[in-house]
Parts: sequence; structure tokens; C-alpha cells
Amino acid sequence: MKHAAYLAALLTVSLAAGATGCSKAKERAPAGASGSGSAPAAAAAGSGSATAAAAAGSGSATAAPPPAPAPYTPAADVPEPIKAAIAAADRTDADRALDAGRKPGEVLAFFRIAPGQKVGELFAGGGYTTELIARVVGSGGKVYAQNSKEVLEKFARKPWTERAARPVMKDVVGLERPIDDPFPADARGLDAVITILNYHDAVWLPVDRTKMNKAVFDALKPGGVYAIVDHNAAAGSGTRDAQTLHRIDEEVVKKEVTAAGFKLDGSSDVLRNPADARDWNSSPGKAGERRGTSDRFVLRFVKP
Repeated sequence: MKHAAYLAALLTVSLAAGATGCSKAKERAPAGASGSGSAPAAAAAGSGSATAAAAAGSGSATAAPPPAPAPYTPAADVPEPIKAAIAAADRTDADRALDAGRKPGEVLAFFRIAPGQKVGELFAGGGYTTELIARVVGSGGKVYAQNSKEVLEKFARKPWTERAARPVMKDVVGLERPIDDPFPADARGLDAVITILNYHDAVWLPVDRTKMNKAVFDALKPGGVYAIVDHNAAAGSGTRDAQTLHRIDEEVVKKEVTAAGFKLDGSSDVLRNPADARDWNSSPGKAGERRGTSDRFVLRFVKP
């Protein structure tokens, strides 16, 4: 199936990281663009580097070690609990390699993730974002992390299981449920529900997005945040590019989510890239060196 091939590409880094665990491929942005400053994904991951290739080609028994992750320092106004979560000494190098391109400090701060909260996540994958949220909410909070049975069985069972065994994940509830029925009846009064780079997948898999958004609405408390990040498509393109380019016009997301009863509370430019022509496939398996340079919208919706 076409969607199975894409999901395999989407979770390449997650599966490769396994115990080191990262749920999305490393993202970077071109110099000067919003969200820039991260090294290329191949360099950050250490795979395919010229040094390693040369060592392998020369018959060397030991390949050169991968380069250190690109440095990332959250903005000064990012709350201390989020900074502390990112700086935690027991985070894996594979996760740290994602930080410069993903800017989790600014993103989680914009979504108002804070200690003691109950947070849901749609399409948790291998758990890069899940673990950061778990660190921020702490022992007084709880995280409900959803993956579908198909994703777990075909791609994410091993990395998610290894991630879930980490002590920091003790207050995370892993959910094997359809994305349009993501949370059990007792997961109510949530402070936030977050989904990173997956809303477009709900278009072409396909998923009943009306049902999905209603489920999120019902799970949130009044004032709760529905937090969405995704690859932006060309203005006016609607859902046309959801499968072919793995992008969605942010206006579609705004329309569908507000139709579910949410109010758009704000947007952030932290992952914007004005240089992105939005005419190429942003999936990890197709993007190549452009992986992570897509223009990404960051939208915060609130349940009245």
C-alpha cells in the first residue's frame, strides 16, 4: 500500500534510533531561514558521512564516530521547565540531534506545555516529542500517547516499547487506538492535545477528520489547547498535495479545526521557511538533503 511505504519513510529515524528513540527525521532549515542553524540530517545522524564512507571503503575495521549534534539553545523566554527537559543529562544523542531543527523549546512553550498538565498526543511514533512532554509535565502530570495498531505493528512497536521502558516515561500511557478515536473515556479534561507533522496523514490514509477533531475537542478541558504542526502546501491547494507531497494548506486545517468548535488562538513563525517553494515531497524518504527545510505552520487552537 502506498501509505505503508510513506509511513515506513516517515518513521525511518524513529526505527533506526530504536532505544535511542526519535519519532521524526532530523529537520534543518537553510541559513537565514526561520528554524535554521541545524546541521544537515546526514551529518547530525552520522550516516553516510564522507569520513565513515572512506573508512569503510579502505577496509578500516572502525568507522569514524558520528559528528556531535548541532548545538541548540532554546530562546531566553522559554520557561525553565521546558529548558530543563531539553537539557536533561539522560536524553539520548539521537534525540538531541533533532533539537536544532525541531526547536522543541519554542514549540512547546508556544503550546503552553507546563508541569502538572495532562497532555494527549496523536501519532506519537517513536516518542521524541512524547518524552520531552513527559519531562516537562513531570510526576504530577500524565501523557496519553496514541499510535494506531497498524503503525505499531509495521513500524513502531520496537522503538516505542524501548522508549516506554525508560524511567522518565513512567507517567506516559501508551494507547493503541485509531487516530479518529484516539483516547479512552477516562482521558478527559486534558490541558492539551498535540500532533506534529501528521495532520496531512489524516487526509490520505484516510481518517475521519471530523470524528478525530471532535474526539480531541471532547477530551480537552475548556481552555485546553489543540496544538498542530505540519508541512505547509501551496496557498489555495487544499488537500491536493497531502499524499503526493505530504503537505497540507494550513487554511484547510484552520477551517476543519474551527468547524469542530475550536477557536484559533495564535500561530508561530518559529518553523517558517519563506524560501520553500512548497512544490516538493517533504516526506523523509523523498526529501533527501531538503529534509526539514519545508515551511511548517505552528497553530494553537483553544476549546472555548
